[in-house]
Amino acid sequence: MLLRTIHLLLMVCCAWCYEVPPAKLEAIYPAGLRVSIPDDGFSLFAFHGKLNEEMEGLEAGHWSRDITRPKNGRWVFSDKQARLKIGDKVYFWTFVIKNGLGYRQDDGVWTVEGFVDVEGNPVDPANGQPVSAPTRPPAQPSRVPNVPMPCDISVSTASVPGYICKGQLLFEDNFNGALEKGKIWTPEIMMPDEPDYPFNIYLNDRNLRVRDGRLSIKPVTLESKYGEEFLAKLDLSARCTGNVGTTQCSRESIGAQIIPPIITAKVTTKNKFSFKYGRIEVSARMPRGDWLIPDILLEPKENLYGVRNYASGLLSIASVRGNTAYSKTLKGGPILCDKEPQRSAKLSEKVGYDHWNKAFHNYTMIWAPSGITMLVDGEQYGDIRPGDGFSQDPAVSGVVAAPQWLKGTSMAPFDVMFYISLGLRVGGVNDFPDTPEKPWKNKATKAMLNFWNAREQWQSSWFEDTTALLIDYVRVYAL
Repeated sequence: MLLRTIHLLLMVCCAWCYEVPPAKLEAIYPAGLRVSIPDDGFSLFAFHGKLNEEMEGLEAGHWSRDITRPKNGRWVFSDKQARLKIGDKVYFWTFVIKNGLGYRQDDGVWTVEGFVDVEGNPVDPANGQPVSAPTRPPAQPSRVPNVPMPCDISVSTASVPGYICKGQLLFEDNFNGALEKGKIWTPEIMMPDEPDYPFNIYLNDRNLRVRDGRLSIKPVTLESKYGEEFLAKLDLSARCTGNVGTTQCSRESIGAQIIPPIITAKVTTKNKFSFKYGRIEVSARMPRGDWLIPDILLEPKENLYGVRNYASGLLSIASVRGNTAYSKTLKGGPILCDKEPQRSAKLSEKVGYDHWNKAFHNYTMIWAPSGITMLVDGEQYGDIRPGDGFSQDPAVSGVVAAPQWLKGTSMAPFDVMFYISLGLRVGGVNDFPDTPEKPWKNKATKAMLNFWNAREQWQSSWFEDTTALLIDYVRVYAL
């Protein structure tokens, strides 16, 4: 706050300061809002706005989006779900980066006075038919002078108001209060499926809690919480965060296809915070117990390069499987596919002198436009460079989605906004190789049932005080 105040005090209006082009706002029929400005050599355009509610300074607003590339000579933000009506007011501010400096247009106000189709042609909202011209010319947003930001602008972008300076703290949670109080994290409520088909359900239950300044996610059996009847049928549709109408929200046990028998949890910042390029640090104690998989991830916000089989990539900040045989091995880095060998082709690995789940460690990822660096307790153990692009790397040549990455930069699919995800999975069909000790085969139709039938074997390794994934803090810094 002090730094921002100093920055604002240093700003002086002057004749030579760059002026951001006025934003063009359009109400799309039958639904949608489109905001655009002409390209003038920008490297980023951001739009922040509210509907029928004035902005409080440089807050993020109901709409908060960074656009990283222009289309047909214009930088365009669009919300295809927005329902606007005549007389609605949009309060907004815009931000651009030009030649490494940031500029804002503040205090914009626009009133809906007509509608257009997706091509920009005026439409009569009464019948949806084209009209020759709008009834009245669109109102122009109010304007104030724009001045350069008095700091070194970072290459990082994030869903936070205002410009971003090098080294700026963008996000921090020390878990000193309830999750609901901070309104940062959204718990998932669903039964995850492809591509890993884990043997667990995500619920916002008592096994997800904040206590003593730490986030705790613990696995428990479904029947121990709710009784055996829940093993027959489970319908989460009323509060499901997955795709309603699919097996993510409702399942019924039929023969070998049973309800996932374990409850865990997952929380994300998808609706509150996302960023592109930065340094993320997580202090965590990994869970100990057979077939437990901690997820400390960055996930793509928009899935620009595809949805299935991690086509848009995952960034694993740290992962240590819970079995004693695996718990000395730390893995982290980019995940480009769900199947081996490509799944682990770019992951970095460090074998510790002791098991990683015995103490808290600082797990760090530096995600830059030139590559990804992995550290643990300040020691580097991985450095991943895309070369001419991951799509051209022989190590991932078998990935179906790779041609889609040619649409982006050499860092694609890791050149778009990602959000933070913290969770715990159990079993599944991709994380553990088939061994004589494992009670299921990855390609078997009875994989989850075989896992459950062997519960006496793996439950003996689940101790009350060691099975939880514990997170002490999460911090994100601009590069």
